[in-house]
Amino acid sequence: MPPSQDGSLLPASPTPGVGLTVRDVTKRYGDTLAADAMSLDLAPGEVLGFVGSNGAGKSTLMRIILGVLASDSGQVLWQGTPITADGRRQIGYMPEERGLYPRMRVGDQLHYLARLHGLSSSDADTSVDRWLARLGIAHYRGSEVQKLSLGNQQRVQLAAAMVHDPVLLVLDEPFSGLDPIAVDVMSQVLRDTAARGVPVIFSSHQLELVERLCDRVAIVRRGRVVAAGTVDELRSGSAMQLVIDAPGARPGWADGLAGVAVHDSGGTVTVLELSPGTDEQAVLKAALATGPVRSFAPRQPSLAELFRHVVSEEVTA
Repeated sequence: MPPSQDGSLLPASPTPGVGLTVRDVTKRYGDTLAADAMSLDLAPGEVLGFVGSNGAGKSTLMRIILGVLASDSGQVLWQGTPITADGRRQIGYMPEERGLYPRMRVGDQLHYLARLHGLSSSDADTSVDRWLARLGIAHYRGSEVQKLSLGNQQRVQLAAAMVHDPVLLVLDEPFSGLDPIAVDVMSQVLRDTAARGVPVIFSSHQLELVERLCDRVAIVRRGRVVAAGTVDELRSGSAMQLVIDAPGARPGWADGLAGVAVHDSGGTVTVLELSPGTDEQAVLKAALATGPVRSFAPRQPSLAELFRHVVSEEVTA
């Protein structure tokens, strides 16, 4: 299928290296900046985790990408071209709030949504069957949505986002309310979708999942993207950590060491944060002075710790 002349999204392989582009998007509600010159990029086949505190502006930006909200300024582009209303029909969107008709039967609802996205009746039936089976909810095809558990409603919501084979997937808290098995199913769907070259952006407070699934992470604070990159790139600007297991160490043995802050302490294990240039061997010598040391090793901070650091900057700013 040839490219459209009006910039709409097409169900074709994305142009290599070019996907979703958000440039300086701003949205104001009175005196509140819900989105403050937000910018990010999402390449074909990339999974981007979008994280931030409640009210940071994540859902606002997602709704602007979808066209549900209009920005005050800035641009949202697909393959370098502004997204039109027709183009947005080919985006898969999963809202944080349930966006389903509660009294409508699951199969009928998914068929209806597939038709709204432009599928023929027969293609809609085929896609509905495929996604109900893929998500393990085929036996609920004739059930009303309101009679399903919250976790199964979430699976139907994902099927609604996928039923038209979107070229871009935008998910707002997709793992909310899911049991571990459903989390595994959802995770595999996201991986498989990205493997086909479809860009995926999702928000979540479950940072261990974000760290495990995402190629890159964007951290949002007060309506701004304040950090973006791979988890390793985000770690590069953080303090070095040491984990020391010293069973004979007296309490507070690390207090007062130059360039050292106690990050965590419990039982025989102490986690320290070292300022740049701090001598690790001096720390080891101080630990050994209190007794035997069973282990002494660097540790990379988790995404949750990196996020808390950003949030603490917000609180103290």
